[in-house]
Amino acid sequence: MMRKFKTEERLQRIISTANSRQISLHVVMENIHDPHNVSAIFRTCDAVGVPKISLLYTIESFPKISKTSSSSANKWIEVEKFKQPSECYERLRTEGFKIYASMLNRNAKNLYEIDFTGKVALVFGNEKRGVSPQTEKSADETFYIPMRGMIQSLNVSVAAAVTLYEAQRQRSIKDMYSRSELPPEELDALIDKWCNK
Repeated sequence: MMRKFKTEERLQRIISTANSRQISLHVVMENIHDPHNVSAIFRTCDAVGVPKISLLYTIESFPKISKTSSSSANKWIEVEKFKQPSECYERLRTEGFKIYASMLNRNAKNLYEIDFTGKVALVFGNEKRGVSPQTEKSADETFYIPMRGMIQSLNVSVAAAVTLYEAQRQRSIKDMYSRSELPPEELDALIDKWCNK
């Protein structure tokens, strides 16, 4: 077992981080073009405890994620790849997720009016095109980040950070980071896996 080869400090960091992973919080990136934006979103996901990301790429090529720009965050996050929105959404719904797409439209909800403490998947789209019409239409709901300036949108990695930190704030209030969402045997398997990295 690799655990015995870790310093006590490193082992406790791994255990604590694994315990606080939010299995009920998921991110979908759709056709995000700039690898720096992709890497930045990975870093934010790791920071707030998102354990898995779906890459939905129907137009763009799947991104190459730099260890430097992501600070190796991709090392601690699982990745699933999809080429069809229907396939991605079907997987999420089978797992019980409610899907929120980031999109400014007349039916979109204010970010701060959404309960992010349930099982939620957050979809962020391409830097210029946003989420695709199919992805938007198939989502359970859309949401927007309120803005007070002349510009209507944030950089996608910033938008993801704002949204995920609101989710973290809500989950912290409910003390969701103090208990693992994983069954004990799955948590042990994750810790062992991380000790091998």
